Amino acid sequence: MSQTLPERIRWTTADLELLSNDEWKRYEIIDGELFVTRAPHIRHQSVIRNICNELQDWSDETELGEVFPTPGVIFSEADSVISDVVWVSVDRLDQIIDEAGHFTAAPELIIEVLSPGTTNERRDREAKLKLYSSQGVEEYWIVSRELQQVEVYRRENVTLKRIATYKAQDEITSPLLPGFRTLVQNFFKQIGRAR
Repeated sequence: MSQTLPERIRWTTADLELLSNDEWKRYEIIDGELFVTRAPHIRHQSVIRNICNELQDWSDETELGEVFPTPGVIFSEADSVISDVVWVSVDRLDQIIDEAGHFTAAPELIIEVLSPGTTNERRDREAKLKLYSSQGVEEYWIVSRELQQVEVYRRENVTLKRIATYKAQDEITSPLLPGFRTLVQNFFKQIGRAR
C-alpha cells in the first residue's frame, strides 16, 4: 500500500495581498514557504539602528553606496523577504529598485539580526542563507544580540561560505566596504553602555 504525501502549499507575493495588514506582523516567503513573525524586540531594532549608523557614516564619507533598514527584497513571486539591513553600491542601486521602492535583485551586503526562537534562527541561518546564496548576495552577516557576535559569510564561487566570526572586542572589515572598520561592540551599544 502506497501513501501519498499531501502537496505542500506554495505561497506567492500575490497571496500576501490577501492577508490582513497587521503592523505587528512581518510576512516573508522563502521558496514558497510563509514565515510570519511579530514585530522585533526594541533591542533588536536598536542593533539594526546601530549597524545602519556605522555603515551610513562610512557611506557618507566614501559616497560608495547606501544603507537601508528593513527593506523589502522581492527576488521572485516565491521569494520575498524583509531583511534587517541592506547595503548596496551606488552603481547597483538604480538597477535593482522597482517603482514601488523594493529591491528586485541582490544587493551586495545583507545583514540579519537573530530573533529568539529556533524557527527564527532556522529561517536566518538556513533558509535565508540558502536564498541569499542562490540570488547572488556577495556578503551576508548574521548578528547575534545574545552572543554579541557577527558571523560573516562571503561568496566563494557560487555559494556563501562562513569566513569568520567576530566577537564584541573584534574589529570588523569587509572587502566590499574599502576602509570600513568598526568594533563589533558598537553594534550593541545603548546610551551609556554596551548590551
